[in-house]
Amino acid sequence: MSLFRKKSVEHMLQASAKGAGLKKALGALDLTFLGIGAIIGTGIFVLTGTGAVQAGPALMIAFLIAAVACCFAALAYAEFASTIPVAGSIYTYSYATLGELAAWVIGWDLMLEYGLATSAVSVGWSGYLQSLLSGFGLTLPAALSAAPGAVPGVHTLFNLPAFLVMMAITALLSVGVRESTRINNIMVAIKVTVVLLVIAVGVFHVTPANWHPFMPNGWHGVFGAAAVMFFAFIGFDSVSSAAEEVKNPKRDLPIGIIASLAVCAVLYVAVAAVVTGIVPSQRFAHVGHPVSFALQAVGENWVAGFIDLGAVLGMLTVILVMSYGQTRIIYAMSRDGLLPPKLSKVHPRFATPFFTTWLVGIFFGLIGALVPLNVLAELINIGTLAAFSMVSIAVLVLRKTHPHLPRAFRCPGVPVVPILAVGSCLFLMINLQPLTWIAFLVWTGFGLIVYFGYSRRHSRLAHAPHEPVHHD
Repeated sequence: MSLFRKKSVEHMLQASAKGAGLKKALGALDLTFLGIGAIIGTGIFVLTGTGAVQAGPALMIAFLIAAVACCFAALAYAEFASTIPVAGSIYTYSYATLGELAAWVIGWDLMLEYGLATSAVSVGWSGYLQSLLSGFGLTLPAALSAAPGAVPGVHTLFNLPAFLVMMAITALLSVGVRESTRINNIMVAIKVTVVLLVIAVGVFHVTPANWHPFMPNGWHGVFGAAAVMFFAFIGFDSVSSAAEEVKNPKRDLPIGIIASLAVCAVLYVAVAAVVTGIVPSQRFAHVGHPVSFALQAVGENWVAGFIDLGAVLGMLTVILVMSYGQTRIIYAMSRDGLLPPKLSKVHPRFATPFFTTWLVGIFFGLIGALVPLNVLAELINIGTLAAFSMVSIAVLVLRKTHPHLPRAFRCPGVPVVPILAVGSCLFLMINLQPLTWIAFLVWTGFGLIVYFGYSRRHSRLAHAPHEPVHHD
Protein backbone atom coordinates (compact mmCIF):
# COMPACT_ATOMS: atom_id res chain seq x y z
CA MET A 1 0.00 0.00 0.00
CA SER A 2 2.95 2.34 0.55
CA LEU A 3 3.31 2.58 -3.24
CA PHE A 4 -0.09 4.29 -3.39
CA ARG A 5 0.15 6.53 -0.33
CA LYS A 6 -1.06 9.99 -1.22
CA LYS A 7 -0.68 13.51 0.02
CA SER A 8 -4.01 14.74 1.32
CA VAL A 9 -5.51 17.29 -1.08
CA GLU A 10 -7.18 19.05 1.86
CA HIS A 11 -3.88 19.21 3.78
CA MET A 12 -2.07 20.63 0.74
CA LEU A 13 -4.73 23.30 0.27
CA GLN A 14 -4.61 24.22 3.97
CA ALA A 15 -0.81 24.50 3.86
CA SER A 16 -1.05 26.69 0.77
CA ALA A 17 -3.70 28.91 2.40
CA LYS A 18 -1.50 29.42 5.51
CA GLY A 19 1.23 30.94 3.36
CA ALA A 20 1.49 34.63 2.69
CA GLY A 21 -0.30 34.14 -0.62
CA LEU A 22 0.73 35.41 -4.01
CA LYS A 23 -0.68 38.61 -5.42
CA LYS A 24 -3.51 37.92 -7.84
CA ALA A 25 -2.43 40.27 -10.59
CA LEU A 26 -2.54 38.28 -13.84
CA GLY A 27 -5.28 38.51 -16.43
CA ALA A 28 -6.04 36.57 -19.61
CA LEU A 29 -3.71 38.74 -21.75
CA ASP A 30 -0.81 38.30 -19.29
CA LEU A 31 -1.31 34.53 -19.36
CA THR A 32 -1.46 34.48 -23.16
CA PHE A 33 1.84 36.38 -23.37
CA LEU A 34 3.36 34.06 -20.76
CA GLY A 35 2.31 31.04 -22.82
CA ILE A 36 3.55 32.45 -26.13
CA GLY A 37 6.85 33.41 -24.50
CA ALA A 38 7.38 29.88 -23.18
CA ILE A 39 6.20 28.12 -26.37
CA ILE A 40 8.04 29.99 -29.14
CA GLY A 41 11.64 28.80 -29.18
CA THR A 42 13.71 25.95 -30.58
CA GLY A 43 10.59 24.14 -31.80
CA ILE A 44 9.82 26.69 -34.49
CA PHE A 45 13.29 28.14 -35.08
CA VAL A 46 15.16 24.82 -35.34
CA LEU A 47 12.94 21.73 -35.55
CA THR A 48 11.04 23.14 -38.53
CA GLY A 49 13.89 21.81 -40.65
CA THR A 50 13.71 18.31 -39.14
CA GLY A 51 9.94 18.26 -39.59
CA ALA A 52 10.14 19.49 -43.19
CA VAL A 53 12.49 16.66 -44.13
CA GLN A 54 10.19 14.10 -42.49
CA ALA A 55 6.76 15.39 -43.57
CA GLY A 56 7.52 17.64 -46.53
CA PRO A 57 5.14 20.61 -46.97
CA ALA A 58 2.59 18.57 -44.96
CA LEU A 59 4.54 19.84 -41.96
CA MET A 60 1.59 22.27 -41.72
CA ILE A 61 -0.72 19.35 -40.89
CA ALA A 62 1.83 17.90 -38.46
CA PHE A 63 1.80 21.16 -36.49
CA LEU A 64 -2.01 21.10 -36.29
CA ILE A 65 -2.06 17.48 -35.06
CA ALA A 66 0.46 18.32 -32.32
CA ALA A 67 -1.53 21.43 -31.34
CA VAL A 68 -4.78 19.44 -30.96
CA ALA A 69 -3.06 16.85 -28.75
CA CYS A 70 -1.70 19.67 -26.58
CA CYS A 71 -5.10 21.34 -26.38
CA PHE A 72 -6.79 18.25 -24.89
CA ALA A 73 -4.04 17.88 -22.29
CA ALA A 74 -4.07 21.62 -21.56
CA LEU A 75 -7.74 21.56 -20.52
CA ALA A 76 -7.02 18.79 -18.02
CA TYR A 77 -3.99 20.74 -16.82
CA ALA A 78 -6.09 23.87 -16.26
CA GLU A 79 -8.50 22.03 -13.95
CA PHE A 80 -5.66 20.81 -11.74
CA ALA A 81 -3.86 24.15 -11.68
CA SER A 82 -6.99 26.00 -10.58
CA THR A 83 -8.06 23.30 -8.08
CA ILE A 84 -4.71 22.55 -6.39
CA PRO A 85 -2.67 25.77 -6.85
CA VAL A 86 0.49 24.56 -5.11
CA ALA A 87 4.11 24.17 -6.20
CA GLY A 88 5.36 21.08 -8.00
CA SER A 89 3.32 20.97 -11.20
CA ILE A 90 2.32 17.50 -12.48
CA TYR A 91 4.44 15.84 -9.79
CA THR A 92 2.30 17.37 -7.02
CA TYR A 93 -0.99 16.63 -8.81
CA SER A 94 0.02 12.98 -9.23
CA TYR A 95 1.07 12.69 -5.57
CA ALA A 96 -2.39 13.86 -4.50
CA THR A 97 -4.39 11.59 -6.83
CA LEU A 98 -2.44 8.60 -8.16
CA GLY A 99 -0.09 7.97 -5.24
CA GLU A 100 3.61 8.13 -4.44
CA LEU A 101 4.92 5.67 -7.06
CA ALA A 102 3.09 7.44 -9.90
CA ALA A 103 4.30 10.81 -8.57
CA TRP A 104 7.87 9.50 -8.45
CA VAL A 105 7.73 8.20 -12.04
CA ILE A 106 6.29 11.46 -13.34
CA GLY A 107 8.75 13.56 -11.32
CA TRP A 108 11.63 11.42 -12.58
CA ASP A 109 10.42 11.89 -16.17
CA LEU A 110 9.98 15.64 -15.62
CA MET A 111 13.59 15.90 -14.44
CA LEU A 112 14.66 14.42 -17.76
CA GLU A 113 12.16 16.45 -19.80
CA TYR A 114 13.16 19.84 -18.41
CA GLY A 115 16.86 18.97 -18.50
CA LEU A 116 16.83 17.74 -22.09
CA ALA A 117 14.68 20.72 -23.07
CA THR A 118 17.41 23.08 -21.86
CA SER A 119 19.98 20.98 -23.74
CA ALA A 120 17.89 21.07 -26.93
CA VAL A 121 17.29 24.81 -26.78
CA SER A 122 21.01 25.40 -26.15
CA VAL A 123 21.80 23.44 -29.33
CA GLY A 124 19.24 25.51 -31.29
CA TRP A 125 20.67 28.69 -29.79
CA SER A 126 24.15 27.61 -30.88
CA GLY A 127 23.01 27.10 -34.49
CA TYR A 128 21.53 30.58 -34.73
CA LEU A 129 24.49 32.21 -32.96
CA GLN A 130 26.88 30.62 -35.44
CA SER A 131 24.68 31.75 -38.33
CA LEU A 132 24.65 35.29 -36.90
CA LEU A 133 28.45 35.28 -36.46
CA SER A 134 28.97 34.01 -40.01
CA GLY A 135 27.25 37.18 -41.22
CA PHE A 136 30.22 39.05 -39.75
CA GLY A 137 32.71 36.60 -41.27
CA LEU A 138 33.35 34.79 -37.98
CA THR A 139 33.34 30.98 -37.77
CA LEU A 140 34.17 28.48 -35.06
CA PRO A 141 36.52 25.54 -35.66
CA ALA A 142 34.40 22.68 -37.03
CA ALA A 143 35.34 20.42 -34.11
CA LEU A 144 33.74 22.85 -31.64
CA SER A 145 30.65 23.72 -33.70
CA ALA A 146 28.40 20.70 -33.11
CA ALA A 147 27.95 17.37 -31.31
CA PRO A 148 29.70 14.25 -32.66
CA GLY A 149 27.86 12.93 -35.73
CA ALA A 150 25.51 15.94 -35.92
CA VAL A 151 26.79 17.00 -39.36
CA PRO A 152 27.47 14.11 -41.78
CA GLY A 153 30.88 14.30 -43.39
CA VAL A 154 32.17 16.90 -40.92
CA HIS A 155 34.43 15.99 -38.00
CA THR A 156 32.63 17.55 -35.03
CA LEU A 157 33.43 16.83 -31.39
CA PHE A 158 31.79 19.33 -29.04
CA ASN A 159 29.13 22.07 -29.31
CA LEU A 160 31.01 24.82 -27.46
CA PRO A 161 28.39 27.64 -27.76
CA ALA A 162 25.66 25.31 -26.46
CA PHE A 163 27.77 24.42 -23.43
CA LEU A 164 28.78 28.02 -22.70
CA VAL A 165 25.21 29.38 -22.82
CA MET A 166 24.12 26.64 -20.39
CA MET A 167 26.91 27.64 -18.00
CA ALA A 168 25.92 31.32 -18.25
CA ILE A 169 22.24 30.59 -17.49
CA THR A 170 23.24 28.24 -14.64
CA ALA A 171 25.39 30.98 -13.12
CA LEU A 172 22.47 33.43 -13.28
CA LEU A 173 20.02 30.98 -11.70
CA SER A 174 22.43 29.95 -8.98
CA VAL A 175 22.64 33.52 -7.64
CA GLY A 176 18.89 34.04 -7.79
CA VAL A 177 18.27 35.94 -11.02
CA ARG A 178 14.68 35.35 -12.13
CA GLU A 179 12.87 36.23 -15.30
CA SER A 180 10.67 39.28 -14.80
CA THR A 181 7.37 39.92 -16.55
CA ARG A 182 8.84 42.95 -18.28
CA ILE A 183 11.78 40.98 -19.74
CA ASN A 184 9.43 38.19 -20.75
CA ASN A 185 7.12 40.61 -22.58
CA ILE A 186 10.09 42.18 -24.40
CA MET A 187 11.30 38.74 -25.48
CA VAL A 188 7.78 37.76 -26.56
CA ALA A 189 7.58 40.93 -28.66
CA ILE A 190 10.95 40.16 -30.27
CA LYS A 191 10.05 36.53 -31.02
CA VAL A 192 6.60 37.31 -32.44
CA THR A 193 8.08 40.15 -34.53
CA VAL A 194 10.67 37.77 -35.95
CA VAL A 195 8.03 35.16 -36.83
CA LEU A 196 5.76 37.79 -38.44
CA LEU A 197 8.74 39.16 -40.39
CA VAL A 198 9.47 35.66 -41.75
CA ILE A 199 5.87 35.38 -42.94
CA ALA A 200 5.61 38.94 -44.32
CA VAL A 201 8.88 38.84 -46.30
CA GLY A 202 8.94 35.13 -47.13
CA VAL A 203 5.45 35.00 -48.65
CA PHE A 204 6.71 37.00 -51.67
CA HIS A 205 9.35 34.33 -52.36
CA VAL A 206 7.07 31.31 -52.18
CA THR A 207 7.10 29.02 -55.22
CA PRO A 208 3.96 26.81 -55.11
CA ALA A 209 5.81 24.11 -57.09
CA ASN A 210 7.89 23.47 -53.94
CA TRP A 211 4.72 22.21 -52.21
CA HIS A 212 4.59 19.22 -54.55
CA PRO A 213 4.61 16.44 -53.57
CA PHE A 214 2.74 17.72 -50.52
CA MET A 215 3.14 14.52 -48.51
CA PRO A 216 6.31 12.83 -49.87
CA ASN A 217 6.49 10.26 -47.05
CA GLY A 218 2.74 9.71 -46.69
CA TRP A 219 0.81 9.86 -43.44
CA HIS A 220 3.58 7.94 -41.71
CA GLY A 221 5.89 10.90 -42.29
CA VAL A 222 3.25 13.38 -41.11
CA PHE A 223 2.52 11.49 -37.88
CA GLY A 224 6.24 11.02 -37.22
CA ALA A 225 6.80 14.75 -37.72
CA ALA A 226 3.82 15.56 -35.46
CA ALA A 227 5.40 13.45 -32.71
CA VAL A 228 8.57 15.57 -33.01
CA MET A 229 6.76 18.90 -33.58
CA PHE A 230 4.93 18.34 -30.29
CA PHE A 231 8.14 19.76 -28.78
CA ALA A 232 7.32 23.10 -30.43
CA PHE A 233 4.26 23.50 -28.17
CA ILE A 234 5.80 22.48 -24.85
CA GLY A 235 5.66 25.43 -22.49
CA PHE A 236 1.93 26.05 -22.21
CA ASP A 237 2.08 24.34 -18.81
CA SER A 238 3.78 27.51 -17.53
CA VAL A 239 0.36 29.17 -17.93
CA SER A 240 -1.40 26.70 -15.65
CA SER A 241 1.42 26.89 -13.09
CA ALA A 242 0.55 30.58 -12.56
CA ALA A 243 -2.95 29.68 -11.27
CA GLU A 244 -2.37 31.12 -7.79
CA GLU A 245 -1.61 34.57 -9.23
CA VAL A 246 -4.59 34.82 -11.61
CA LYS A 247 -7.38 37.30 -10.86
CA ASN A 248 -10.15 35.12 -12.28
CA PRO A 249 -8.79 31.58 -12.85
CA LYS A 250 -12.15 30.15 -13.91
CA ARG A 251 -12.26 32.48 -16.92
CA ASP A 252 -8.65 33.55 -17.52
CA LEU A 253 -6.80 30.19 -17.25
CA PRO A 254 -8.57 28.44 -20.13
CA ILE A 255 -8.41 31.64 -22.21
CA GLY A 256 -4.66 32.00 -21.60
CA ILE A 257 -3.92 28.35 -22.35
CA ILE A 258 -6.09 28.01 -25.45
CA ALA A 259 -5.22 31.48 -26.81
CA SER A 260 -1.45 30.93 -26.52
CA LEU A 261 -1.77 27.51 -28.16
CA ALA A 262 -4.00 28.90 -30.93
CA VAL A 263 -1.76 31.89 -31.67
CA CYS A 264 1.35 29.69 -31.81
CA ALA A 265 -0.42 27.06 -33.97
CA VAL A 266 -1.43 29.72 -36.53
CA LEU A 267 2.08 31.22 -36.57
CA TYR A 268 3.71 27.79 -36.87
CA VAL A 269 1.48 26.67 -39.75
CA ALA A 270 2.15 29.95 -41.58
CA VAL A 271 5.94 29.65 -41.08
CA ALA A 272 5.86 26.01 -42.23
CA ALA A 273 3.94 27.05 -45.38
CA VAL A 274 6.39 29.86 -46.14
CA VAL A 275 9.70 28.07 -45.55
CA THR A 276 8.67 24.90 -47.43
CA GLY A 277 7.36 27.13 -50.22
CA ILE A 278 10.68 28.98 -50.48
CA VAL A 279 13.06 25.99 -50.29
CA PRO A 280 12.37 22.34 -51.26
CA SER A 281 11.86 20.37 -48.03
CA GLN A 282 14.82 17.99 -48.44
CA ARG A 283 17.30 20.87 -48.50
CA PHE A 284 16.68 21.42 -44.78
CA ALA A 285 18.49 18.19 -43.86
CA HIS A 286 21.12 18.89 -41.16
CA VAL A 287 20.48 22.67 -41.21
CA GLY A 288 20.67 24.12 -37.69
CA HIS A 289 18.92 27.42 -38.54
CA PRO A 290 16.19 26.51 -41.08
CA VAL A 291 14.09 29.68 -40.85
CA SER A 292 16.92 32.11 -41.58
CA PHE A 293 18.41 29.57 -44.05
CA ALA A 294 15.23 29.81 -46.16
CA LEU A 295 15.53 33.59 -46.41
CA GLN A 296 19.28 33.45 -47.09
CA ALA A 297 18.47 31.11 -49.99
CA VAL A 298 16.47 33.89 -51.70
CA GLY A 299 18.94 36.68 -50.95
CA GLU A 300 17.09 38.28 -48.03
CA ASN A 301 20.25 38.40 -45.94
CA TRP A 302 19.25 41.40 -43.80
CA VAL A 303 16.04 39.65 -42.77
CA ALA A 304 17.96 36.42 -42.10
CA GLY A 305 20.36 38.35 -39.86
CA PHE A 306 17.49 39.86 -37.90
CA ILE A 307 15.93 36.40 -37.52
CA ASP A 308 19.21 35.02 -36.20
CA LEU A 309 19.48 37.86 -33.67
CA GLY A 310 15.85 37.48 -32.58
CA ALA A 311 16.22 33.71 -32.19
CA VAL A 312 19.43 34.09 -30.17
CA LEU A 313 17.79 36.58 -27.78
CA GLY A 314 14.41 34.84 -27.64
CA MET A 315 15.71 31.38 -26.85
CA LEU A 316 17.66 32.61 -23.83
CA THR A 317 14.47 33.06 -21.81
CA VAL A 318 13.29 29.56 -22.77
CA ILE A 319 16.53 28.06 -21.38
CA LEU A 320 16.11 30.17 -18.24
CA VAL A 321 12.48 29.13 -17.65
CA MET A 322 13.12 25.42 -18.34
CA SER A 323 16.24 25.37 -16.12
CA TYR A 324 14.35 27.10 -13.33
CA GLY A 325 11.47 24.63 -13.63
CA GLN A 326 13.78 21.63 -13.51
CA THR A 327 15.67 22.71 -10.40
CA ARG A 328 12.34 23.40 -8.62
CA ILE A 329 10.95 19.95 -9.49
CA ILE A 330 14.10 18.35 -8.03
CA TYR A 331 13.83 20.67 -5.02
CA ALA A 332 10.20 19.60 -4.40
CA MET A 333 11.05 15.88 -4.70
CA SER A 334 14.03 16.26 -2.36
CA ARG A 335 11.89 18.17 0.16
CA ASP A 336 9.43 15.25 0.11
CA GLY A 337 12.30 12.86 0.91
CA LEU A 338 12.26 11.10 -2.47
CA LEU A 339 15.72 12.47 -3.36
CA PRO A 340 18.71 13.15 -1.07
CA PRO A 341 18.30 16.21 1.22
CA LYS A 342 21.42 17.81 -0.29
CA LEU A 343 19.35 18.55 -3.42
CA SER A 344 16.91 20.77 -1.51
CA LYS A 345 19.56 22.61 0.49
CA VAL A 346 19.24 26.35 -0.01
CA HIS A 347 22.30 28.59 -0.30
CA PRO A 348 22.52 30.84 2.80
CA ARG A 349 23.34 33.95 0.77
CA PHE A 350 21.58 33.49 -2.57
CA ALA A 351 18.49 31.61 -1.24
CA THR A 352 18.59 29.22 -4.21
CA PRO A 353 19.18 25.43 -4.49
CA PHE A 354 22.79 26.27 -5.44
CA PHE A 355 24.26 22.75 -5.55
CA THR A 356 21.33 21.34 -7.53
CA THR A 357 21.41 24.22 -10.03
CA TRP A 358 25.09 23.65 -10.85
CA LEU A 359 24.81 19.85 -10.81
CA VAL A 360 22.04 19.73 -13.42
CA GLY A 361 23.45 22.71 -15.34
CA ILE A 362 26.80 21.04 -15.95
CA PHE A 363 25.23 17.62 -16.65
CA PHE A 364 22.72 18.83 -19.24
CA GLY A 365 25.20 21.37 -20.61
CA LEU A 366 27.45 18.44 -21.51
CA ILE A 367 24.50 16.56 -23.03
CA GLY A 368 23.69 19.57 -25.22
CA ALA A 369 27.32 19.73 -26.31
CA LEU A 370 27.57 16.01 -27.13
CA VAL A 371 24.12 14.84 -28.37
CA PRO A 372 22.53 15.86 -31.72
CA LEU A 373 19.31 17.90 -31.56
CA ASN A 374 16.95 15.44 -33.28
CA VAL A 375 17.78 12.77 -30.67
CA LEU A 376 17.20 15.25 -27.82
CA ALA A 377 13.82 16.39 -29.19
CA GLU A 378 12.37 12.89 -29.37
CA LEU A 379 13.57 12.03 -25.85
CA ILE A 380 11.91 15.18 -24.47
CA ASN A 381 8.66 14.47 -26.25
CA ILE A 382 8.16 10.92 -25.00
CA GLY A 383 8.56 11.99 -21.37
CA THR A 384 6.24 14.97 -21.81
CA LEU A 385 3.60 12.91 -23.62
CA ALA A 386 3.69 10.38 -20.79
CA ALA A 387 3.32 13.19 -18.25
CA PHE A 388 0.38 14.77 -20.08
CA SER A 389 -1.31 11.35 -20.25
CA MET A 390 -0.94 10.99 -16.49
CA VAL A 391 -2.43 14.42 -15.81
CA SER A 392 -5.46 13.52 -17.92
CA ILE A 393 -5.94 10.25 -16.01
CA ALA A 394 -5.44 12.09 -12.71
CA VAL A 395 -8.29 14.49 -13.53
CA LEU A 396 -10.64 11.51 -13.86
CA VAL A 397 -9.36 10.08 -10.55
CA LEU A 398 -9.78 13.40 -8.72
CA ARG A 399 -13.35 13.76 -10.04
CA LYS A 400 -14.16 10.36 -8.49
CA THR A 401 -12.26 10.66 -5.19
CA HIS A 402 -13.05 14.35 -4.52
CA PRO A 403 -16.28 15.10 -6.40
CA HIS A 404 -17.19 18.06 -4.15
CA LEU A 405 -13.77 19.77 -4.17
CA PRO A 406 -14.17 23.40 -5.32
CA ARG A 407 -12.86 23.76 -8.87
CA ALA A 408 -12.20 27.24 -10.24
CA PHE A 409 -12.10 25.71 -13.72
CA ARG A 410 -13.63 22.40 -14.79
CA CYS A 411 -12.25 20.52 -17.78
CA PRO A 412 -15.17 20.33 -20.25
CA GLY A 413 -16.47 17.06 -21.66
CA VAL A 414 -15.24 14.75 -18.88
CA PRO A 415 -14.57 11.87 -19.37
CA VAL A 416 -14.35 12.32 -23.17
CA VAL A 417 -11.73 15.13 -23.29
CA PRO A 418 -9.27 13.49 -20.84
CA ILE A 419 -9.66 10.18 -22.70
CA LEU A 420 -8.98 11.98 -26.01
CA ALA A 421 -5.92 13.59 -24.39
CA VAL A 422 -4.55 10.19 -23.32
CA GLY A 423 -5.36 8.68 -26.72
CA SER A 424 -3.74 11.47 -28.73
CA CYS A 425 -0.64 11.48 -26.51
CA LEU A 426 -0.25 7.69 -26.78
CA PHE A 427 -0.75 7.93 -30.56
CA LEU A 428 2.09 10.44 -30.87
CA MET A 429 4.28 8.31 -28.58
CA ILE A 430 3.73 5.30 -30.87
CA ASN A 431 5.06 7.36 -33.79
CA LEU A 432 8.41 8.08 -32.10
CA GLN A 433 11.55 6.12 -33.04
CA PRO A 434 12.17 2.69 -31.38
CA LEU A 435 15.49 3.98 -30.01
CA THR A 436 13.58 6.76 -28.21
CA TRP A 437 11.36 4.17 -26.53
CA ILE A 438 14.38 2.13 -25.47
CA ALA A 439 16.07 5.18 -23.94
CA PHE A 440 12.83 6.18 -22.18
CA LEU A 441 12.30 2.71 -20.73
CA VAL A 442 15.93 2.53 -19.59
CA TRP A 443 15.60 5.93 -17.84
CA THR A 444 12.28 4.88 -16.23
CA GLY A 445 13.78 1.52 -15.17
CA PHE A 446 16.73 3.31 -13.58
CA GLY A 447 14.25 5.59 -11.81
CA LEU A 448 12.39 2.60 -10.36
CA ILE A 449 15.67 1.20 -9.03
CA VAL A 450 16.32 4.54 -7.29
CA TYR A 451 12.76 4.60 -5.91
CA PHE A 452 12.81 1.10 -4.44
CA GLY A 453 16.43 1.42 -3.34
CA TYR A 454 16.20 4.84 -1.69
CA SER A 455 13.06 6.95 -2.12
CA ARG A 456 10.45 4.55 -0.75
CA ARG A 457 12.26 4.28 2.60
CA HIS A 458 13.17 7.96 2.90
CA SER A 459 9.80 9.42 1.86
CA ARG A 460 8.46 12.04 4.28
CA LEU A 461 5.05 10.35 4.16
CA ALA A 462 6.67 7.13 5.38
CA HIS A 463 7.96 8.92 8.50
CA ALA A 464 5.22 11.44 9.16
CA PRO A 465 2.12 9.55 10.40
CA HIS A 466 0.73 12.81 11.77
CA GLU A 467 0.37 14.17 8.23
CA PRO A 468 -2.92 13.11 6.62
CA VAL A 469 -2.22 10.29 4.18
CA HIS A 470 -4.85 8.74 1.95
CA HIS A 471 -4.85 5.20 0.56
CA ASP A 472 -8.20 5.37 -1.20
